[in-house]
Amino acid sequence: MIAQSRQPHASPDLSDHTLQVPPRRRRRWGAWLALAAVVLVIGYAAVIRPLTRSPAPVRGRMGASILPVTAAPARKSDVDIRLVALGTVTPVETVTVRSRVDGELQKLFFHEGQTVEAGARLAEIDPRPFAVQKLQSEAQLAKDQALLENAQVDLKRYQTLLEQDSVAQQQLDTQAALVRQYEASIKVDQAQVQSAALQLTYAEITSPIAGRIGLRSVDQGNIVHASDATGLAVITQLHPITVLFAIPQDAVPKVMKRFATGTPMDVQAYDRDGHTLLATGKLITVDNQIDPTTGTVRLRAEFPNDDETLFPNQFVNVQIVTEQLSNSIVVPVAALQRGSNGSFVYVIADGKTATVREVTSGPTENGEVVITQGLAAGDVVVVDGLDKLRDGSAVEIIHPSDAAKPAVAHGKRPAGAGKRKPDGTHSDGPQVSRAPLT
Repeated sequence: MIAQSRQPHASPDLSDHTLQVPPRRRRRWGAWLALAAVVLVIGYAAVIRPLTRSPAPVRGRMGASILPVTAAPARKSDVDIRLVALGTVTPVETVTVRSRVDGELQKLFFHEGQTVEAGARLAEIDPRPFAVQKLQSEAQLAKDQALLENAQVDLKRYQTLLEQDSVAQQQLDTQAALVRQYEASIKVDQAQVQSAALQLTYAEITSPIAGRIGLRSVDQGNIVHASDATGLAVITQLHPITVLFAIPQDAVPKVMKRFATGTPMDVQAYDRDGHTLLATGKLITVDNQIDPTTGTVRLRAEFPNDDETLFPNQFVNVQIVTEQLSNSIVVPVAALQRGSNGSFVYVIADGKTATVREVTSGPTENGEVVITQGLAAGDVVVVDGLDKLRDGSAVEIIHPSDAAKPAVAHGKRPAGAGKRKPDGTHSDGPQVSRAPLT
């Protein structure tokens, strides 16, 4: 019997049989992956990309891009040329009320912040010492008047006796000198009486001007002196009131040219932010010299200030009208562009095409610029959407509010839309709105 040799048992090939995925299953997984990729691409194209992408310009029949723009017509207007400066509110009159005599402050007749008239009683100093002094002066006057009368009687007697050669001439001359002495004493006494009466008048303190009185510095019952620096209170005149401001010396000729004609020059006072108009007044005077340290000239304007919106020492922004341009052509400042050849604007002549037109610009005021040459009233200029414009670009005028509305697919106007108005808007019916290009 032939012995059969046994070969060792070979291990199974896992890579060829056990771990391999059947071909049918591989095809199934590949189909699912392809389907998921298609879904992702469609979702991105339908949802995410429209949100992050600006709408494309509308294409015309010939394929040209129609750019949405905002436009405004050039118009005629009267333009005021202004100078802006920083000013300080200054009262016409400011008075510190002080006592002119020494004594006790017995009475106060005003309240803090009260508006007083000129001559109104404000306070009273103890008048009794001045009344006593007046009585003494009057008594001395009466005494000297009696001595004068007696001396005058003696002088007449001596004159009679001299005619009778009963007295010497020297005695008559002595008596005449005594009469003149008493007459001089009476004049001194009369001055003393008037001085005492004046001091008694000073005991009553009155307001020298009309205005608002501030906080009092001394309370009733204190001893006040004529030498006190603080005084009793301060009175300021609030209406009218003035504003002191300075302008550059280069602007002085324009101001003086108009100021010399006598034409009132309007001056407006704004708050510190320059937004709120506080008061309107007139220029009343110009200083007579230039400050060499600042190169400016000071001017003073007066305001009625009936509502007391201006307060002493308040800082305000001042605008003064130096020139008035009548019937000037103006357009929004945003429409004016600068190029290598100078200033220009885009004009929409036929409502569909923007063309470049060179212009000459003037001063700017309140967001509008004066066009001295190149435009006429009624010319429609592009204000917004200028970034991609070129000479001859096809445009469609939209209203600024239309940019916020959703755009219609493919840029087609729905049926029933009305005709376009001259200002660029559409008549009744659905409107096509396009966002400005970025």
